[in-house]
Amino acid sequence: MAADQPAPALKEIFNAARLEHIACEMIAVYPAFDARAFLEMANEGLAELSIMQRMARVSESLHAVLPLDFEQSLKVLYALAPRLNSGFVSISLPHYVAMYGVRDFERSMAALKYFTTFGSAEFAIRYFLRSDFERTLAVMHEWSLDENEHVRRLSSEGSRPRLPWSFRLEPIQADPTLAATILDNLKADESLYVRKSVANHLNDITKVHPEWVLDLIEGWSLDNRHTAWIARHALRSLIKQGNNRALAIIGAGGKPEVEIIAANVEPAVVRLGEKITLSFTVKSTVENSQRLVIDYAIDYVKANGSTSAKVFKLKALTLPGKSSEFVARSQQIKELTTRRHYAGRHAVHILVNGERLASSEFEIVP
Repeated sequence: MAADQPAPALKEIFNAARLEHIACEMIAVYPAFDARAFLEMANEGLAELSIMQRMARVSESLHAVLPLDFEQSLKVLYALAPRLNSGFVSISLPHYVAMYGVRDFERSMAALKYFTTFGSAEFAIRYFLRSDFERTLAVMHEWSLDENEHVRRLSSEGSRPRLPWSFRLEPIQADPTLAATILDNLKADESLYVRKSVANHLNDITKVHPEWVLDLIEGWSLDNRHTAWIARHALRSLIKQGNNRALAIIGAGGKPEVEIIAANVEPAVVRLGEKITLSFTVKSTVENSQRLVIDYAIDYVKANGSTSAKVFKLKALTLPGKSSEFVARSQQIKELTTRRHYAGRHAVHILVNGERLASSEFEIVP
């Protein structure tokens, strides 16, 4: 793909060619499969569907053409799972379980545990949490102790209060202690895949119950490097907000005894698609070493002319006494699904341990 060409939309994971692949692999494991009927249904109106709607369409189309009961269908899908050429595409198999296995709890739980090793069952398990919360959560507590990292991750990721692309789990959002045992079992997990999930789960909780998360992590021993990693990433939103307790947990809670020299944004004027570079020097004004968390915030101009700040992580460092360090970061000014850019002057602020110490600006022009 040429550098000036946009990347294909994420939903193209489920394009016509991928549907053909699924049909071919289904014939390989179940020769009586009606590929033509499957493809007709799966392709109908495909262009208008989002990625999650396309994923669901695959499950619905498989169910529509498989003349088998749930137990028999699972045997076919078990054989299909390792043959699919995309981990994300395999998410359609747990979705099948969520849509058609709600009355067969034990068999469905076993199926989700199996399918999650090929992609993830994080979306599917939430339907069971919504329909039979206590029973499902009890299974997920068991999964948090499983030898397979994919299964352990499912226990944390599937119980996230605010999992992207899924509905919120209101019971856990209201009472995070419900999943606390899962998080405790995984707080020093050897797998980075699992630790990322635990950190994201806790970061979700900080949006509603920040003090609960701070109390929990303050009770952990951060001597374990895996636990310390989770703590840093779990507290990232609170750290960006300059929360003193969060900063203290990662060793950066003190008032920064530094000065910012030559804060600058170049170029001063940009158009969409171009890059800005923020640069400055942070200089210690004391003899002792300091643990510093350095972020920057951009006051984005909104359509009505007002501004809204967005904080970006920049760097964490230990700065020796009376020393200095040059810091620079480039960022492309481009349209995102979550952010539109408008013409005008945009202030850029440098934050050290949550305190705004210097500012600069740049202008976006049409």
